[in-house]
Amino acid sequence: MVKMGDDKERPSSDAHRSHDEGGLGLNPDPDAHLTAAEKAEVDRKLLQKLDWQLMPWLCFLYLLAFLDRTNIGNAKIAGLGTDLGLVDATYNATLTIFFVSYAVFEPLTNVLLKKMRPSIFIPITMVLWGASMLGMGFVKNWSGLMAARWFLGLTEAGLFPGVNYYLSCWYRRSEFGVRAAIFFSAAALSGSFGGLLAAAIENMHGICGLPGWAWIFILEGLLTIVVGIVSFWMVHDFPDEAKFLSDVDRARVIRRLKLDQQASANHESFRMSYLWDAVKDWKMWLGMVIYMGCDMPLYAFSLFLPTIITSMGWNTSVIRSQLFSVPPYAAAAALTVVVGFIADRTRARGLCNIIVSVFGIVGFAMMLGSSAPGVQYAGTFLGALGIYPCISNTITWMANNTEGVYKRGVVLGFVIGWGNLNGIVSSNIYSNSPRFLQGHGVVLGYMTVFLFGGSILMTILLRKENAARRRGDRDCWVQGLGEQEIEKLGDKRPDFFYTT
Repeated sequence: MVKMGDDKERPSSDAHRSHDEGGLGLNPDPDAHLTAAEKAEVDRKLLQKLDWQLMPWLCFLYLLAFLDRTNIGNAKIAGLGTDLGLVDATYNATLTIFFVSYAVFEPLTNVLLKKMRPSIFIPITMVLWGASMLGMGFVKNWSGLMAARWFLGLTEAGLFPGVNYYLSCWYRRSEFGVRAAIFFSAAALSGSFGGLLAAAIENMHGICGLPGWAWIFILEGLLTIVVGIVSFWMVHDFPDEAKFLSDVDRARVIRRLKLDQQASANHESFRMSYLWDAVKDWKMWLGMVIYMGCDMPLYAFSLFLPTIITSMGWNTSVIRSQLFSVPPYAAAAALTVVVGFIADRTRARGLCNIIVSVFGIVGFAMMLGSSAPGVQYAGTFLGALGIYPCISNTITWMANNTEGVYKRGVVLGFVIGWGNLNGIVSSNIYSNSPRFLQGHGVVLGYMTVFLFGGSILMTILLRKENAARRRGDRDCWVQGLGEQEIEKLGDKRPDFFYTT
């Protein structure tokens, strides 16, 4: 059994190259005739090509997705609640119902993505959720709004877990984190963009007899439908089927993934054993705990930030309140990418979660403990900084430590689905304005116990398991097995070291 060094000091792919390449099922190296420097240049250009082909459009799609699920917060302060006769309980119910359908269907979507192909599945879901968003602009009562939000959650369920799973099938583990962070930073940018866009669209109040809040839903829904149609040509399939790759580049992508001990390029058929492997993996359950510790605060922050700012006592106009919501999101987007870059380089994803979550804990403590508008507004900055980077970092952490195409898809579906189910909590805790003591207190508790505490526990347990593997305590798991059987063990291989 070949032993790897410290998981923080050596990229996992380096050690994997020491295995017999035939045993890994590798095709011949198309760059075998090149020098090491020439190979590095070819790899750099390949990675750059992947980034330009995959990342910009996927980020744009998620910006629209997050904008469409959270713009109801902007619509509320633009008169939605008054026109439809909503009180706190009925408004919160419209937020809650989205997370019910969203979370229930999320674990299934990664399997559908693999079966239907990304270039088909993602555009179809976009057109459907755009239609749901468009319908929200024409609702006349609470029941209509509830129905539209239910279908919005159902149709949006596949994008976020699907794209994270999809990207993990293109990039090595040491490359995935910053890409996931850039992708998720679109959520923070959508908060900034949403506030600016809502402030502009509200000026359409009265056109065609429709209120400003209705135009927010209509225009953003139409945009999503158009982008969804274009996505049939803009979204690519997995590496072994993507049309933008030449045969040589396809061989390079598949080879670099296999050297990283990823089965992402394999043609696997779904079996129930993949589901049971995920269910029996303790990392999935602890990952669900950690993710709920940042995902519930994420939605609480995103859905209620305009309301929180309006309630701070600055006596600002609706448009100025929308604009005040922009800077915290912009700061969070920048830090999300920075943390993704640092975590990829250091492979200390647990430590990144622990440190960053402290910003959020301090921020919500400030909002909880002070009634001064300046202190509360500063708290929103720290709150955003403590939430957004942990979302993408936690997902990358789970993807890094789960091997096997379908198992990884199932694990990410459960982790993300459970986190989003906690959006039900987010929807029902901010009702005691103007101080929102209950809301800030619950968010503070989630971040302290589940995000901060869970990240510490996960880091300790993963380091303990890595130490056991270095000592050879797990070598018995592969005794009597052939190379292909060992490869199928995925992250249970004794020489697979976890990212801590």
